Amino acid sequence: MNEIKVEAIIENIPKVTEFVDGILEGLDCPMKAQMQIDVAIDELLSNIAYYAYSPGTGEATVRVESNEEPKAVTITFIDRGVQYDPLAKTDPDVSLPAEEREVGGLGIFIVKKTMDDMSYEYRDGQNILVIKKNLQ
Repeated sequence: MNEIKVEAIIENIPKVTEFVDGILEGLDCPMKAQMQIDVAIDELLSNIAYYAYSPGTGEATVRVESNEEPKAVTITFIDRGVQYDPLAKTDPDVSLPAEEREVGGLGIFIVKKTMDDMSYEYRDGQNILVIKKNLQ
């Protein structure tokens, strides 16, 4: 298991992405999967940065674990901000024209569609969001 702790600000997204990408490269992660994971990191850390500790800041932990059989990576995002389950919100109706859609929610929707599994729990005063991507 590898993890990085950073201040939950958008300026730290590249640092976390670089950290995770270094691990993914060691796993021979396909480029398509890596790009999808990078988008997920950007979206999820942005949400933590903008909403978890607003108007202040706090810490975010990103933990990376890998499995060999089946080959997969699991990334856990942990913060002590305001309790929020992003999976509880209904998915946006993407069949509607853009001007008729509700604002927001598209980023989480994209993460849900590109990851193979996603879960959320609030435990011990922490938001714990887990994404899993199969690499085969």
